[in-house]
Amino acid sequence: MNKTILITGGTGYIGSWVTKYLLEKGYTVRLTLRDKSKTQKYQHLIDIEKSSDGKLEFWEADLLSEGAFDKPAEGSDAIIHMASPFTLRFKDAQKELIDPALKGTRNVLCAASKSSTVEKVVLTSSVAAVHGDNIDMKELGISEFTEEHFNYSSTVSHQPYSYSKVLAEKEAWKIYESQNQWKLVVINPSFVLGPSLTISSNSESLNFMKDMLTGKYYMGAPNLMFGFVDVRDVANAHILALENEKAEGRHILAERTMNVYEFSRLIKSIYGNKYKLPLMQSPKFMLYLVGWMFNLKPKFIRRNVGYDIKLNNTKSKEKLGLKYTPLEKTIEDMVRQMQESKILK
Repeated sequence: MNKTILITGGTGYIGSWVTKYLLEKGYTVRLTLRDKSKTQKYQHLIDIEKSSDGKLEFWEADLLSEGAFDKPAEGSDAIIHMASPFTLRFKDAQKELIDPALKGTRNVLCAASKSSTVEKVVLTSSVAAVHGDNIDMKELGISEFTEEHFNYSSTVSHQPYSYSKVLAEKEAWKIYESQNQWKLVVINPSFVLGPSLTISSNSESLNFMKDMLTGKYYMGAPNLMFGFVDVRDVANAHILALENEKAEGRHILAERTMNVYEFSRLIKSIYGNKYKLPLMQSPKFMLYLVGWMFNLKPKFIRRNVGYDIKLNNTKSKEKLGLKYTPLEKTIEDMVRQMQESKILK
């Protein structure tokens, strides 16, 4: 395999697994970094490269800098664009979430169009681009979310992370439709869990699992439903999207949906009383009183808590050929890695 793949966000939680799999398959991987001198952020990938058939290249590029991706795009056969902020802890949503997501997508995809070599772009979007609030399903009068749906309920002030994802994905489709050089395939993962390749990863996924196991939800977990998917399956979906010539459109990734309390019961079924898991499911009215402790605003609680969602993952299985890791195994592998890395005592 002598193809060259440019990856943005390739040192992150999902991106590290994508980079690992590409290196193991013999690809040349071009990683874009804001600062090449911070080698601790990608040392784990250098170590993986040593025992693989692939090759790593490092290029400096900033998401917000116009033209920054033009040089690394030239000579690349495809681009996997993963770099986009995923944080629920921010001061300025426009500056910290929306600008990097939107301008970054624009800069990377315009670089694909300027290049003479890029034939495919795989974009990491999110189910947050499919729906915003859980009540959306009820408001739309549908029984499940599919790839046809786009998030209409998020704004810069309400669910800004979700808003950044739908804005960026819609921008990607707009740029794609304005050219005929490269194909666009989009991956829409639900909440990603599983082992991290780097202990320095400050992902929301690790934060969520740590909070779950160390008693943050001890007095009660909200009836807040998510889709869950293994980080290795998400990485694998990107490789399948890259290599499958027939892959097209969007792909929802979810092994199953459950609420936070049900998720805690699943952990309990594996580990018994080893961790300080929630004692009960919080009544919705209680969340209005203590929601501030979990960064939950009243509007979010009103439109999300107590509403079921269903995510249709059929396309990911039938068109990409993705085989899902059971959530039980995802939890076990993640907890084991967090213990070994001393993230959990």
